[in-house]
Amino acid sequence: MRNYDKRNLFFDELHNQKDLKWLGQNTNHMRSHEYVISEMIKSIKSEEYHSYAPPLGLEELRKLVRNHLGLSNLVSLITDGAVSGLYHICKELCSSGDQLLTTDPTWSWPIHFAQSTGAEVVQIPIYGKEYDYTLSPNRLKEYVTEKTKLIYLVDPNNPLGTCFTKGQILDIIEIAKENNIIIIHDCTYKDFADDHTLIANYYPNNTITVWSFSKWLGLAGLRIGAIITSENIMDIIGQYPPNILGSNIVAQRGAIAGLNIMDEWFPEVFKTQRENQKNVYEFINNTEDFEIPIYPSNGNFVFIEINDPEITPEAISTCYAEHKILVRQGNYHTKKFGNKFIKVSLSVPKEWADDFLYLFPTIILKARNKSEIFQLF
Repeated sequence: MRNYDKRNLFFDELHNQKDLKWLGQNTNHMRSHEYVISEMIKSIKSEEYHSYAPPLGLEELRKLVRNHLGLSNLVSLITDGAVSGLYHICKELCSSGDQLLTTDPTWSWPIHFAQSTGAEVVQIPIYGKEYDYTLSPNRLKEYVTEKTKLIYLVDPNNPLGTCFTKGQILDIIEIAKENNIIIIHDCTYKDFADDHTLIANYYPNNTITVWSFSKWLGLAGLRIGAIITSENIMDIIGQYPPNILGSNIVAQRGAIAGLNIMDEWFPEVFKTQRENQKNVYEFINNTEDFEIPIYPSNGNFVFIEINDPEITPEAISTCYAEHKILVRQGNYHTKKFGNKFIKVSLSVPKEWADDFLYLFPTIILKARNKSEIFQLF
């Protein structure tokens, strides 16, 4: 069986476990607001899905996205999830001879997208206390060359949960300006951060902001996201997007509804996931050989560092999967540091997080002697 078929079968089997607890993909499993559900049902019942949506997205949604982010002077493109936007950006802006800088760890798929064009990808290590689990502007500057065309920053970082300060952002912008570099600012998790600075507010002409409805609103399976950038960059990436016939119309109606009720609904999601974080942090940091270095996380997840050489992230993930709980092994994000941690998503019902903790002592005992490991993706 080809690897792509193995990957698909893996997720197909997960998706068909109706009682699976999804603590591995940073998805939001809190109950959706009734208004969001009703607007999508209304869209289906009206059968408007027979027609294609506008190529850049419904105008109401494009405007709501810009206004929510405070980027009303820029241009927005609605995409089939943030990942589709990232794929399109890399395909349009990267080519052989170009260089893309990013961190290690990061969200890895844009690395593959850029490399598929012939571009060189350089990852700057940020894992470890010596780096404060983040990228300092001075270290970024050391890696910039005349070939550097793009910098890809996931902020807050996935999987580490660190977030750039405003001072760091301004220093990074100066480096980009001096070298005429485009910054891809992946802000998928910005709504879970205590404080977040948008690069586009200070470097609008050469920044592409990427945002998603998968995490904060919980529409991961509906595939809806957005790109926000300057007219000059949109002239390049807005002409032939892969979703030229428009993104899912039902998802767009849900996204519009979500933005309209965000102030009412999202604070409870934020509160619940932070309470889950607190409970997990207190438990794990009182468990020998395990530690959560970043707390609170500015994402809807935490990473748990493993300091026992006899326990692997893959063994922990496999043991939890046997109890119908999905957690993510570190090598999904990074080959270099992937043996050091697992990641646990916490925008989930309290009961799910409690089950994760209840099983943890048993899991680490089983993982220490685990010989049969699932093939994980």
